Amino acid sequence: MNAFHLRILAADDMFFEGECENLVVPCPDGGSFGVQAYHDNMISAVAPGELHYRPAGGDGEEKIAAVSSGLIKIENNDVLVLVDTAERPEEIDANRARRAADEAKEEILQKRSIQEYRIAQYNLARAMSRLRVRSDFESWRK
Repeated sequence: MNAFHLRILAADDMFFEGECENLVVPCPDGGSFGVQAYHDNMISAVAPGELHYRPAGGDGEEKIAAVSSGLIKIENNDVLVLVDTAERPEEIDANRARRAADEAKEEILQKRSIQEYRIAQYNLARAMSRLRVRSDFESWRK
């Protein structure tokens, strides 16, 4: 079996730890990149978005999570994903995420300092990724 050890650490807890067959992580350039067993060693940034992973063994079902910014470190078939937050689709409150997106859009329109603008952009990206993950989960369940 081609698997690697994966740990996904959110700031407040261990989100996932175990053997994994593949992982897809969102990148700052708007795309994503995949990781499989014996990937070259590297460190890279993680952007807010959808993270997909397939635990080894079991039913082989792909899992999805909404993650915030962070980083990924791949070393000797051991993968560590460090993010501020990681949420399973069923944990996401869609109404709260919509409110956060609306607030971030309003902050962007207010055009304050560059720092406040970038924080608002980050908050909007995070809220939109949470809504996308929740929506995908609900449509998949139907």
